[in-house]
Amino acid sequence: METKVINPWKWQDDRNYVQAVEVKNTTGTLYISGQTAIDDNGVASTADMKSQLIQTIQNLEKVIADAGYNCKNIVRLNIYTTSTEELFTSFDIFQNWVVKHNIKQTSTLLEVKGLFETLKIELEATVVK
Repeated sequence: METKVINPWKWQDDRNYVQAVEVKNTTGTLYISGQTAIDDNGVASTADMKSQLIQTIQNLEKVIADAGYNCKNIVRLNIYTTSTEELFTSFDIFQNWVVKHNIKQTSTLLEVKGLFETLKIELEATVVK
């Protein structure tokens, strides 16, 4: 697989995403449904944003690993949240995770009116290999 990052500017670098990713010669593409802070029994978290973000990232990592892919090959990562204000107080957790895995993803952040039950954050990803 070959990837090429297209960044006409530098300002996005501090925000840990890229403007575009071209992918060639893949052997697979994994489209992941929005992952949230739901436990192994299907129970939605009632915790704060920080705790939900951590559990959501862990759930995303589990799906990626179980499918035989790697986090570093995430090329699209959409973020849905019920409160950007709350999310940004814990956003360093997300950014550190992106840096840790050397992820170069395109991304869209959307504040939505609501998510399933008591959920505050959802991550939807596309991963290639």
